[in-house]
Amino acid sequence: MSMHAKTDSEVTSQTASSPTRSPRRPVYFVQSPSRDSHDGEKTTNSFHSTPVLSPNGSPGRHSRNSSSTRFSGSLRPGSRKVSHQLQPRKGEKGFDAIEEEGLADDDHRSGIPRRCYFLAFVVGFFVLFSFFSLVLWAAAKPQKPSITMRSISFDQFVVNAGADASGVATEMVTINTTIKFNFHNRGTFFGVHVSSTPVDLAYTELTLASGSIKKFYQSRKGQRLVSVNLQGRGVPLYGGGVNWSSMDGKLTAPVPLNLNFTVKAKAYVLGKLVKPKFHRKISCAVVYKPTKVNVPISLKNSCTVE
Repeated sequence: MSMHAKTDSEVTSQTASSPTRSPRRPVYFVQSPSRDSHDGEKTTNSFHSTPVLSPNGSPGRHSRNSSSTRFSGSLRPGSRKVSHQLQPRKGEKGFDAIEEEGLADDDHRSGIPRRCYFLAFVVGFFVLFSFFSLVLWAAAKPQKPSITMRSISFDQFVVNAGADASGVATEMVTINTTIKFNFHNRGTFFGVHVSSTPVDLAYTELTLASGSIKKFYQSRKGQRLVSVNLQGRGVPLYGGGVNWSSMDGKLTAPVPLNLNFTVKAKAYVLGKLVKPKFHRKISCAVVYKPTKVNVPISLKNSCTVE
């Protein structure tokens, strides 16, 4: 009995020396994706489970070390496949988005500024407008108005002795005459504003009567008969009419005269930007006959129009 019996001190020492059993701790499982997931399959196909104990125990530390070892191992040169799996492959949405962003950046860098577009538009508009205006001007220029001289009539032609303003004695001429001509605007798409230089009736270089055309507007393809009155009162001859034959102030012989003037026509084809001008110079050789007073004298074959 003494051999098997133990003293209280021995039991106490054994209890103290024996290790204390800790209560069972819960076990956790960590799932890591397998290397087969790089084939584009879902990550739920296969997982590796690694038991991890509670952080209070030593097995928990081992599991953390092993986890860090696994992740650090994945960054080693031997595990390049894993690192490549993290990058988007060509054809995937991520890679396409990067490519599109790169192309957009290239287009933005190589694009033309808006100021250049505006400047090009202004220059192009100016060139086109100038070309269009030139075409209109070229089309309108050949369409000169037509002028046909009709007649001249002398209402009065009187020669009297007199004196000029300074008191010099000389013969004085008084003339009242009317000329008529037909004006025809041949323009097919524009009207013209018509005026003229002074209409002069002269003997050699001495102007005896003068007048002007009253300004008017002639529509396209239109025509009208224009009448101009020429007057000269008390014009001194200063010996210019020594060869004239007269009786009681009236001429008894024909007198050659010259009629000269220029008709001006202006067309506003495109406002004031395109306004072709037309000048027609008329020269007529007129013969006054004492027997044809107040009688129209035809100028049909006596004038030149340039």
